[in-house]
Amino acid sequence: MRVNPVDLELFRHQLVSIAEEMGTVLRKTSYSSNIKERRDYSCAVYTAAGETVAMGDHMPVHLGAMPLSVRHVMEAFRLEPGDVAIVNDPFRGGTHLPDITAVMPVFLKARKPAFFVASRAHHADIGGMSPGSMPMAREIYQEGLRIPPVLLVRGGEVDRKLLGLILANVRTPREREGDLLAQWMSLQRGEQRLRALHARHGEKRLGTLLAGLLDYSERMMRGAIRGLPEGEYRFEDFLDSDGLTPQPVRIAVTVTLRDGKAVVDFTGSDPQAAGPVNANYAIALAATMYVFRCLIREDVPFTQGLLRPIRVIAPEGTVVNAREPAAMAAGNVETSQRITDVLLGALAQAAPERIPAASSGTMNNISFGGWDAARRRPFTYYETIAGGMGAHARGDGLSATHTHMTNSWNTPVEAFEHLYPMRIRSYRVRDGSGGEGLHRGGDGLIREFEFLTPAEVTILSDRRERGPYGLEGGGSGKPGRNELRQDGKRRVIPAKANFRAGQGAVLRIESPGGGGWKPAPRKVK
Repeated sequence: MRVNPVDLELFRHQLVSIAEEMGTVLRKTSYSSNIKERRDYSCAVYTAAGETVAMGDHMPVHLGAMPLSVRHVMEAFRLEPGDVAIVNDPFRGGTHLPDITAVMPVFLKARKPAFFVASRAHHADIGGMSPGSMPMAREIYQEGLRIPPVLLVRGGEVDRKLLGLILANVRTPREREGDLLAQWMSLQRGEQRLRALHARHGEKRLGTLLAGLLDYSERMMRGAIRGLPEGEYRFEDFLDSDGLTPQPVRIAVTVTLRDGKAVVDFTGSDPQAAGPVNANYAIALAATMYVFRCLIREDVPFTQGLLRPIRVIAPEGTVVNAREPAAMAAGNVETSQRITDVLLGALAQAAPERIPAASSGTMNNISFGGWDAARRRPFTYYETIAGGMGAHARGDGLSATHTHMTNSWNTPVEAFEHLYPMRIRSYRVRDGSGGEGLHRGGDGLIREFEFLTPAEVTILSDRRERGPYGLEGGGSGKPGRNELRQDGKRRVIPAKANFRAGQGAVLRIESPGGGGWKPAPRKVK
């Protein structure tokens, strides 16, 4: 059956609106500020074969990796109507333990699922050796509760024993229960909307439209690759360290473009690290999908078809595809950003006018927890802090914004101070931190936290030793900086650290600026 382009575009927006509405339900029914305020979640729709056909405008690092979680669930169970499986294991398609993915089948008329819907949310605590479950770990067992594919809901009924096991292993059980149930509600909304879509189009027409979307995305990606000069392009960059050893961690890539296809090879990247910066294949895949999608100028459907012309090689046992029992907490947030940087650096050699200089290159993760005496309950918190965007051929980089693999919001000061025994002392743009150039890099942020009660704090950040690179002769952005003021003393906190903050302590985070593009014009005296 032939697909009219107008019909295909309308259908594409219908599908995307389902993923977006799932996200709205998740946000509005969740308990934690991390989901409700920061919007650290993602929702998507998949075919019966597990291929992505629609994503919400959510988190690239989630969305590119989620298909592997869906496939692991499909392999583990023959899901029945009303079943919901959850998984967070990085070695079974997850990214890091705080990200829990919920997957539900959607049945129409047949006895087999016609679709799958999934939501992934970052939970502010999933147990482990430090509050927030982003610890300075050496192995994954220290990072929190590791969940293989399991059925949280069977035939529409929550498995209370399994839920009780999960809640017994986290610091804030009420919040975790609320967020997990919110994920379930988002899946139910997706199921309702897909049933309505089926009633509108019919089974045969629906299959034709889905195939058309996937094929169209593939054609657009092949066209974008053909528009670049064929050849091999290499680039490498480094994480400051793994947090436990002082050596920088190398990430290297070779991108080969030929005949409308791309081979992305991370051979040459360092072996998996002792600290928690290890990524898995799902993260390498997510970063690759994001970067290559950015090469397409048009608003192309973000489906699995985009990856059909691309082969990703990530050798096992390296920092971009670590083996068990590697620690993984920062791989999803920090290593994903550096993978993006090296991919963009390689492609800048093929398309210098289309690729921006490096953005801040870190999510500046901060997590903490303790006892809230006023509310007589424990608290945990997780946040990422924005930085500067890299400049490009058409203009300056944006300041104080989340870039690349993250797409979260900030936590508003009012909400933060209402919910936690904390105070925000300062929140402003870090003027002058962007790289110099004909077009300047965007500036980073300064955010100061005052602790009104003692707390345990973990920071996982990067670009503290070397700033984000400029392109075409532009200057590097300024590196970030972490500082703790406590008991009348100041001390610099390493990029990756765990420490105790006493009552009255102030933690200052200065995020990196973006790189500049081309040299700045010389001033005439």
